[in-house]
Amino acid sequence: MASYLTHEPQEEFLNAIRTGQQAFVEAVKTWVDAVKAVTPQMPPIQVPLADRLPAAEDVVASAYDFAEKLLASQRQFAGDLLKATAPLLPGNDSGKQEWAAAAQ
Repeated sequence: MASYLTHEPQEEFLNAIRTGQQAFVEAVKTWVDAVKAVTPQMPPIQVPLADRLPAAEDVVASAYDFAEKLLASQRQFAGDLLKATAPLLPGNDSGKQEWAAAAQ
């Protein structure tokens, strides 16, 4: 479980990121409205094979699904490394006992 010293700054950082993201989205919405107001209405552009392209929402969802799987894999890897090196870490009595037994 994360301690207060690591959890609290992380939450503050995430809140700051969310606030900045919300402000950015609002700024983009304002910009889009301004551009739409001064841009003449144009007929839609026909892009060949556009109907075969995935929707932008699907691309974003797929990318984040992959990132979640990658992050979970990296977390497991880091945990496995910590377990593998635990006997060598200071304050680990089982590691000391194993080293002492191996030295005899």
